[in-house]
Amino acid sequence: MKASSSKKPQEKLTTEQKIRREIIAWFWVGLVFLLINGAIGQARVIPSSSMEKTLLIGDHLIMSRIGYDAGIPFTDIHVPLWRNPKRQQIIIFKPPFDPNQPDYVKRVIGLPGDVVDIREGSVWINGKRLEEPYTTGRSIPASPGSYEGAFTGKERVFPFTVPPRCYFAMGDNRQNSLDSRFWGCVPRENIIGTPVMIYMSLDAPENAWQPGNLGARFTAYVNGILHPSTVRWRRLFHIF
Repeated sequence: MKASSSKKPQEKLTTEQKIRREIIAWFWVGLVFLLINGAIGQARVIPSSSMEKTLLIGDHLIMSRIGYDAGIPFTDIHVPLWRNPKRQQIIIFKPPFDPNQPDYVKRVIGLPGDVVDIREGSVWINGKRLEEPYTTGRSIPASPGSYEGAFTGKERVFPFTVPPRCYFAMGDNRQNSLDSRFWGCVPRENIIGTPVMIYMSLDAPENAWQPGNLGARFTAYVNGILHPSTVRWRRLFHIF
């Protein structure tokens, strides 16, 4: 006689059960992605030349939010965390003059309590000239009316003392950067992270990286596949 098996026959899943399991699995994958995207890291693309020569138009960045900011999924709510940026560190932040605009990328120059001065083509912090090998062009104060619109008449007067929990931020391309010289300091609660790596860099027209220009951006990506020479290969995987 054959010994009876103690194993139960496997139950066959119905099509409905398979679909339900698939939906639940993808739900958890999506939820984990949203949590990571909100609390740990995100991707950003550089749309302007304000940070040249450090960052070029078309550089794609991985941003770390660890310690700086935590976003709540499905909302615009974010919570500042315990880390504060250091001098000359690159930060990503919500523009204080209009948080609805795309995030800005600049370099921290003045910390809370610092006296910032701009003269002789350089930046001076607390009476000492700041060494800045990363810049392009001379550092000069904002002249009245140099930018038309909301910033006219709001240019900083130097020497300038940085208020508490605020940071004086400037672009590395000093003569082509709309920064704290024009609209003031960046409040700590507006800072959401810092770049950690360039994962892609494409040489494409500036308008391809402007918000909402999906057609031009898609064309830039396709062009990168068809014409690999438009990829700046040497910039890939650069760590900050």
